[in-house]
Amino acid sequence: MNAAATREAVRRVLGHRGALLSVLYLGLMILASLLVGWALPLDPLGQDYVNMLQGPSAAHWFGTDELGRDVLARVVYGARTSLVTAAGAVAIAAVVGVPIGLVAGYFGGWRDAVLMRFVDVLLSLPGILFAMAMIAVLGRSQVAALVAVGITGVPTFARITRAQVLSLRQRDFVTAVEALGGSAAYNMFRTVLPNAWSPILVQVVILSSMAILIEASLAFLGLGIPPPTPSWGEMLRTGKSYLHDAPTYAIFPGLVLTFTILSLDTLGRTLARVLEDRHEAADPALEGGRT
Repeated sequence: MNAAATREAVRRVLGHRGALLSVLYLGLMILASLLVGWALPLDPLGQDYVNMLQGPSAAHWFGTDELGRDVLARVVYGARTSLVTAAGAVAIAAVVGVPIGLVAGYFGGWRDAVLMRFVDVLLSLPGILFAMAMIAVLGRSQVAALVAVGITGVPTFARITRAQVLSLRQRDFVTAVEALGGSAAYNMFRTVLPNAWSPILVQVVILSSMAILIEASLAFLGLGIPPPTPSWGEMLRTGKSYLHDAPTYAIFPGLVLTFTILSLDTLGRTLARVLEDRHEAADPALEGGRT
């Protein structure tokens, strides 16, 4: 996609009110997680023994937890935990899954059969159970969480990439590069892959929301990042025990988690519609040019 087409796609995505609000919310969340501890004077570990399990106040906007720690500070630091986990998981899934789908779709034959059977094995494993097994082996840490979530995302990237490569493999421009002496590696990475990125980009956004949800689920089950590192799932797990005394302790992390996943889902759906419309509009022109 050239620069003009990219700008047009961005304009159309931001033209949807839901997608625009999602981008603003996610941008604010990312900015806060980057600035906290530097420009934002929030301490997630500082304890106020006088005001434990207190509701929102001028001193503590989201209230305090059972140890007197500021819930807002822990929510913001928890955003950093979730975003880093999502970014790492998506990177692992894409780096492993995209080449698998690219090789399987481009060469076909026994390579396709072997690689896709491996993908089917990964796909048959329930994501949350596989992540729990990985953490049982690797131990509770952020690295273990993002590796576990990343591996569960490999099959989706592989299958999406393979489907795109199969549809592009017989296109005239791919055949022309081969006729001009382009190597298989050059054709895969310089010709086919740049034209198959649209659904991969959509999957990046979708898997980010899934990674955040799985990480929070693992933390809620007591298998996530160990305390005292802030985590939305860990805050929900602890906060449910104090719903009667301090309901905001669990409500605010839950709302932030919900809004984050909803924003990523809305952005992913909008991006998918925009790219699909662009693809449908471009296909008749391509067909017409070949006749």
